[in-house]
Amino acid sequence: MENLKAARHDAQQPLDVVVVGEALIDVVTTPNSQVEHPGGSPANVAYGLGLLGVTTGLLTAIAPDARGTSIEDHLRRAGVTLLPGSKSLARTATATATLGPDGSAAYDFDIYWDLPPATPTSFPKILHTGSIATFLNPGASAVKALLEQAHEHCLITYDPNIRPSLLGSQAEAKSTFEELVSLTDVVKLSDEDAHWLYPGNTLEETADHILRLGTGLTVITKGAEGSQFTSSAASITIPAVKATVADTIGAGDSYMAALILGLLTRGTEGFAPAVLEQLGRTAAAAAAITVQRAGANPPTLDELKSAVEAPTPRSHAIA
Repeated sequence: MENLKAARHDAQQPLDVVVVGEALIDVVTTPNSQVEHPGGSPANVAYGLGLLGVTTGLLTAIAPDARGTSIEDHLRRAGVTLLPGSKSLARTATATATLGPDGSAAYDFDIYWDLPPATPTSFPKILHTGSIATFLNPGASAVKALLEQAHEHCLITYDPNIRPSLLGSQAEAKSTFEELVSLTDVVKLSDEDAHWLYPGNTLEETADHILRLGTGLTVITKGAEGSQFTSSAASITIPAVKATVADTIGAGDSYMAALILGLLTRGTEGFAPAVLEQLGRTAAAAAAITVQRAGANPPTLDELKSAVEAPTPRSHAIA
């Protein structure tokens, strides 16, 4: 496989972000219909970044079949580059999402995940990974090896996006998660992820524990209750943006894409409280836009700017 420098939007524009992880087809099932959409958490993050104007590449594993072509066309429409080596499977993976009355989704996966080994010669500004790709072998080992090579050269963000049905024991998954955290700068997880990984902890205890593992910022999302940002400099909560929910598909990935955009543009103040507030408000606005629309349908940069500029409740520090 070629290195991470191989794919560019044009010869003069290197990638700002490389996303590493699964791309698949979401088969969305309701009592009245079944519709297919390109999906997979990392692919959704890459797509969201593309819509936000970030030069982005996706390193994944799909097949040269109709579903794989659908994914590639979908990413291309957002300006995302599919990195060399990504068409390596015999069959593109699927995730059947069954929607509940409240718009929540339960998933059943048909996926094989693998990546050939890579030796990058250059790195983007941010490398993002997460979800199934970091737990499901044989590909998870290749992802970890890539993070080991990259973590001293670029910012690394990680969203475990836990899928219990695809994991081994809770203890094994927790061990894998903690090994990767030590290679990251920002970890974002949902409250459900946090409670599954650390069932005896409060969210505050879990955030502090993840910081001690070596990351610089822990973000825990709590749905309608907002999100919690914890760094060595501050701990604040960001209120959620009120929204009428169509479904929650892709909301966490839109949040992650907007968070990465904020990290790219935050300046030199590290994780000071004002920086955390801006990061959180931007990410919350992106998630609120997404849940109002069917499927993984993240905002454009113009939509996000308009939402962020609208008045919102202030965050508050955690004592």
